[in-house]
Amino acid sequence: MPELRKNPVSGEWVIISPERGKRKFDFTSKTEEKKILECSFCEGHEDETPSEVFSIRKKGTKPDSPGWWIRVVPNKYPALSIGGKPDIEKNGIYLAMKGVGVHEVIIETPDHKKDLFNLENSYIAQVIRVYRDRLVKLAEKPFIKYVLIFKNQGREAGASSTHSHSQIIATPVIPGKIREELKKANRYYNSNKKCIFCDIISKELTLQRRVILENKLFLAFTPYASRFPFEICILPKNHDFVFQKITRDESICLAQILKDVIGAMNKALSNPSYNYFFHIPPGKKGFLKYYHCHLEIIPRLTKLAGFELGTGFYINPVSPEEAAARLRENIHLSS
Repeated sequence: MPELRKNPVSGEWVIISPERGKRKFDFTSKTEEKKILECSFCEGHEDETPSEVFSIRKKGTKPDSPGWWIRVVPNKYPALSIGGKPDIEKNGIYLAMKGVGVHEVIIETPDHKKDLFNLENSYIAQVIRVYRDRLVKLAEKPFIKYVLIFKNQGREAGASSTHSHSQIIATPVIPGKIREELKKANRYYNSNKKCIFCDIISKELTLQRRVILENKLFLAFTPYASRFPFEICILPKNHDFVFQKITRDESICLAQILKDVIGAMNKALSNPSYNYFFHIPPGKKGFLKYYHCHLEIIPRLTKLAGFELGTGFYINPVSPEEAAARLRENIHLSS
């Protein structure tokens, strides 16, 4: 029988309806990516992108030339642009501001044929530390209120290039979803004198029904009120973890669990398109007592339809417990 579940962090209700999964054509098919041997992100094509703002490269090589391992460039078609002030303009009931911000692309490897999560843990950890460095750098800019790190993998997930890359967008306002999570987490803390994320970790480890994998620092699980089939959350188990200060050991642990979970997902679901994104609290110490940085991974298996768009309810045709079980089965197969 279908069940409604409430997300303890966001307050959103979702419908878990396994019967919906029996419908034909409910899931999108495996993405057929166009075969491209070279693109503007490939080594040797540096003149086809805006000038790099950061790179990790071989000693003696110059910016915007071959010899790099990881390269960060401004997005050629940015959602937000540097320059000006985000002053609010009011026109009756309508408010607007200039689209001030930063939009960067993190090119994760010079080789078009390589996927980030087929590389060594140490290499993935280095990409994660580049995430950290860019986040810290962009957060220092005037008018920047929030920085989101995300990855679109595959056409159905919105990727415009098959070359392995992530993106980072810095905005002049805190996005509504983040603001709501912060507000609800703060309310829980004030009422219970405990962190909601710590309580979630404790509950999931006790039940073990939705746990996919854990290591000494991180826990991967399917959320109790998953909005999407095979949705995954990765949480730091240490309440004092701060992404902006992530250490080499922490980045290795995060790389390890991320690689294993992505590998299991690809094995179980035949390499689906997916999105992942980090929800990282803005750099104010007050947030740390009640909010954990976390990573959400969403395979793009279904599409929103009229009910979801009209109500804000998500209908998930795969129970989180079933999803976790299938992913656990594929952990050892992907390694």
